[in-house]
Amino acid sequence: MSVGGSPQPFAAASALAPGDRVAVIAPASGFDHVSFHAGLALIAARYRPEYGAGIFARQRYLAGDDARRFTELHGALSDPGIRAVFCARGGYGATRLLPRLLGSEPPAQDKLLVGFSDITALHLWLQRHGRISVHGPVLTQLARLGGDTLERLFRTLEVAEPPAPLTGTTSYVGGRAEGRLIGGNLSVLTRVIGTPYMPPLEGAILLLEDQGERPYRLDRMWTHLRLAGVFERISGLVLGEFTHCEEPGADYSSAEVLRELAQASGVPCAAGFPIGHGARNEPVPLGVPVRLDADDCSLHFLTAAVRS
Repeated sequence: MSVGGSPQPFAAASALAPGDRVAVIAPASGFDHVSFHAGLALIAARYRPEYGAGIFARQRYLAGDDARRFTELHGALSDPGIRAVFCARGGYGATRLLPRLLGSEPPAQDKLLVGFSDITALHLWLQRHGRISVHGPVLTQLARLGGDTLERLFRTLEVAEPPAPLTGTTSYVGGRAEGRLIGGNLSVLTRVIGTPYMPPLEGAILLLEDQGERPYRLDRMWTHLRLAGVFERISGLVLGEFTHCEEPGADYSSAEVLRELAQASGVPCAAGFPIGHGARNEPVPLGVPVRLDADDCSLHFLTAAVRS
């Protein structure tokens, strides 16, 4: 079946160029310094990254208190000379910043935020306000990924053309759908449903990925989506990596559970896209219109994330 239609695109940000100033922030958890500097070196070979000394702060499981992390986020988004914002790590903590964003729109300067996992909370807030952002590697992950992923990230930020299509591995529910790509981490998204920070889902293609959630927890969160009426509003489902989500000793897999849940949702769904916490984490622009062909497990981007 075919569902949905091409939405009007959000306003794209201006394309980056090599040598541009970019900000590095830590809006969630603290991070390992070795992997941070390895990722920073890759970004510094292309752009001029800037960060404050406070980025290395720690408060329990957070990269400093909420005031520090919010001030850093707001400063990076507000600085007119900063052309993009890269997140150091996900983990946990971005959701805690949302109340400080209530009633405010992102600053007028158009720039792309790059991150995933817990950064999903900020992506959703940006899509709520009609902004494109990039679901992509954080700095502490970047050095573990292949050069092709890094090149795709740079092209997404710099080239005013739709990114190359991505291919999944399995069709759970056949069909085709078009809509705006929204979503990210399943755990974080379920915490934002029903709050003022959730973007409209009508006609959207919903991207979901996660790590370390056993099958019954995936079932519980998916059921939350169903009870909230999410599957009645979206046009299709794109499932990325669900890593370390197995129940030890079980005679069933997380993939089997997800397949049954997806089939019950009734919307076109393909799984196994290289997005998330796995060996690959291909960057994808959120907020842009896409076409999902669940029969051949392909995701096509209909517009670019940036403009010339």
